[in-house]
Amino acid sequence: MILSAAADGEPFIRWDWIGDHAGQLTDLTVHHLKLALLPILFGLVIAIPLGVMCVRWRWLYPPTLGIANVLYGAPSLAFFMLLIPYFGIGVGGKADFTIIVPMTLFSLSVLVPNVVDGLRSVPDPVRQAATAMGFGTLRRLIQVELPIAVPVVIAGARVATVASISLVSVGVLIGNGGLGQLFIDGYSRDFTTPLVVSCVLIIALALVSDGVLVAAQRLLTPWARRRTR
Repeated sequence: MILSAAADGEPFIRWDWIGDHAGQLTDLTVHHLKLALLPILFGLVIAIPLGVMCVRWRWLYPPTLGIANVLYGAPSLAFFMLLIPYFGIGVGGKADFTIIVPMTLFSLSVLVPNVVDGLRSVPDPVRQAATAMGFGTLRRLIQVELPIAVPVVIAGARVATVASISLVSVGVLIGNGGLGQLFIDGYSRDFTTPLVVSCVLIIALALVSDGVLVAAQRLLTPWARRRTR
């Protein structure tokens, strides 16, 4: 998708260009959000059971964290290239997983430690009280331990989400980077408007997503609100 129009002597921001391309900007923003948030969702689906296992079997945590950190330290572009033969290149459909899979793996270096820390923050007397009330291991995990761990887990999700929204732009190097498309478009034509618009939209997405997670935490931990009144 190429966003047209620019020439020498352009002003720093062309508001008419933004209006003319509002539909394309909306599409890029929605696609960027999809590429950024699906990895966090998939990361939580992996990190929560993995974190539970790391708490149950403490020997599992160091190697798990080590692998997650190694994956996070790997160059994102190299990951994208490795997955192109399996998922393809381009925008939409299966090709999106060329971006989503590496971003999911990157998120684990933040999500797994926070799940472990959140579960470890549950006081032993609380666990013992739940057991004394007849809660089995699974019921205690779902109804007691995970709710108490929510603030720490969401703190990790907030960090991972903001990082993901920023990092997705790198995908433009293989033709699928959401709002990163505007970076290439603006830079290639020495046109500042797409560059500024992309930065503003990415920052706005990060702020809105962070606010949604804060609101979700408040909804999931009503007892915390009562304590602060």
